[in-house]
Order: sequence, then C-alpha cells, then structure tokens
Amino acid sequence: MPWSRLGGDWRLDRGPHGWDFRVRPLLVFWEATRACPLACRHCRASALTDPLPGELATGEAERFLESVADFGRPSPILVVTGGDPLARADLLPLLERARDLGLRLALAPAVSDALSESVLSRLAELGVSAMSISLDGEGPAHDRIRGVPGHWGKTCAAIRTAIDAGLRVQVNTCAMRDNGHQLPAIFARVRGLDAAGWEVFFLIRQGRGTGVEELTPEECEACAHFLYDAACRGLTVRTVEGPFFRRVVRQREAGAPPPDNALYRTLTATLQDCAGPPGECLAHTAGTRDGNGIAFVAYDGTIHPGGFLPIPCGNVRTASLRDVYVDHPLFRDLRAPERFRGRCGACEFRDLCGGSRARAFHRFGNPLGEDPACAYVPPAWTSRGEAEA
Repeated sequence: MPWSRLGGDWRLDRGPHGWDFRVRPLLVFWEATRACPLACRHCRASALTDPLPGELATGEAERFLESVADFGRPSPILVVTGGDPLARADLLPLLERARDLGLRLALAPAVSDALSESVLSRLAELGVSAMSISLDGEGPAHDRIRGVPGHWGKTCAAIRTAIDAGLRVQVNTCAMRDNGHQLPAIFARVRGLDAAGWEVFFLIRQGRGTGVEELTPEECEACAHFLYDAACRGLTVRTVEGPFFRRVVRQREAGAPPPDNALYRTLTATLQDCAGPPGECLAHTAGTRDGNGIAFVAYDGTIHPGGFLPIPCGNVRTASLRDVYVDHPLFRDLRAPERFRGRCGACEFRDLCGGSRARAFHRFGNPLGEDPACAYVPPAWTSRGEAEA
C-alpha cells in the first residue's frame, strides 16, 4: 500500500485514528539532496549532478531526524526524497539513525545504477518499508520525460527487484499534456508489476516543469474520473496536487455520473478488457495537503509547507520543526480552509479537498487562492467574474 494509507477514520483536519493534523504531520518530506543523475523534464528541484552548497551536513541531518522524532509516537512518516537521496554518501548511516529513533521510513530514489539489488536489500534491512518509483509512460514516452534512453526498462526492472527485496512499492506518475492520454497504459503496467499502489501527480509548473504544458481543468476532471474507475479495479490510487480527485470520489460514490466527453471515453475504453468489472473502490482520499498533515524540509534545512509550495517558514538549523509546523502563521492558515479564497473558499468540499495550495500560489501568488486546475463550480459560488485569488 502507499506509505500514507494507514487506514482509520479520515475527517476534516484529522488523519487516521484521530491523528490531529493541527499538532503533528502525517508526512515529513526531506529533500536529502538536489544531486541526481537524471534531468527529468518536470523536475520540481531542477536537480543537478552535484550537490548544491549549503546541504545539511551529516551532524545537522542527524539533528533534523531527532526533530522529527520529537513529534512523538507514532512518528510522522519520513519520506526521504531529492534529487536522488542515494546521491548522499551518508544516506545509509542516516537511515540507520532514523530507524534507531523509531521513525517510519519511506524512500523516493531515482532509478540509476546506484539502485542496485544489494542496496535495495540493505534498505529493507534498515527499516525502509515503502518506496516510490516513477513511471511516466510506456517505453519511449517515459524515456523522453526522464531524459535517458532505455530508462523505462530499467524502471520496470527496479520495481520488480524492490518488491522481491520485501519493499512495498508505490508507482508515481506525473500527469501532464504530454502523457495524459497514456494513463490507461500506465495503469495496466502498474497492475501487471504488482505494485502496492499508484500515485498520480498533477503537474505544478515549478523548476524545470515551467517549460511543460499542464492539463486543462476539463482534462484534469476527465483524468480524475478515470482514476476513480481505475481505483475500482483492484489498485489503490491516490493523487498529489490533484485534491479534486477526492471530490470526484465523493461525488461518484453518491451516484453522480462521469463527464460525457471524448477524453474520458478514450481513457476508460480499455478498462473492462484489461482489468475486468469494477469492484470495491480503493481510492485514497486522506485530507492531507500542504501544511495540513504535510511538512517539507529542503536540502539546506529550509522548512516549507510542501515541496511545491516554496515559501520559507524557518530552518531546522535554527528553529524547531515542531514549533514551525504547529505555530507558523502560514501553516495555521493552510489548516483553515474557511480562509481560502475564490471557488475553493466557497466549496462544500473544501475540508475534504481544499484545492492545490501550491498551484494557487504559482498561478496567483496567493497560497490561499483557488485551484485553477479544478473545473468544479460550487453552488455557493455565485460570481462568474474573474477568479478571486
């Protein structure tokens, strides 16, 4: 299963089993480095082959790990990402320290020569229980996005090897104009690889992604309905920066029809053949969003509400991660959907969804603005003028 699907009763600002997002995040993402051997077209971090100056040193990283443990038990899930976290020479000792602190660990590595069978086995020994590996298309389409010929085959092999090593593997896909039509093929591939779940990220134009074309709101809506149908065919599905998926799930479960448009029909045309009739819906609709159940620590220790919401709120070198998460004004605002603007503020699904705060920020300069990728117009939103941001 995906690392954030822990079960329990999800509601408003609370996570599983009453986990209160006002005092403790469910997920802490740590950008361990911006070094990476790949040059992906949509890379948030604009990763380079070498580490950037200012990266947390080993001792500083150990103190950061201790600050995550300070939230208490059960600890937030620490998702170690990058760049490529395997580009850090001290990664394995740091993961050992995290395990000794009782942290729950997940890893988001790049598929490269560093992700060997022996390394995967060692990661499992160190307590890394889940891993995400990105797959953005079939064959050449994936290679083109990742910038490495033959990378698709290596990715599929890495997924199988990681599963054989005892790791739960979540496959990540970035949905954008270039590959939105390939979602059915990727879905079939993910099921065939026996991955534990599929996480679809709706592009935020940040870093190298500023040069990549997004899906339109209508296309996002069609894709979200397709993902609901996919989640009813034996695969856990969740989204990143596409919280409107949660609204779609709620609406479909209440009997609302899918959109009657060409893209939706095209996306769903092969589902029956490749996955059979629908069954129990495994859509993951946890109410996390930037600053609400999520905190992000950059390579240099800067604390952000999320990886795609690069507003500095402190630094782990000089501030308590717990204090920033609980008390910083921006974090508090992001946990108060009644403060959101535009359609998001008027929406009856604002607690469940809340819109992408990162996309609102990048489009309007306001992290409390409405999500421009969402096609839904709430009944309470009476203005038909320019979007309020």
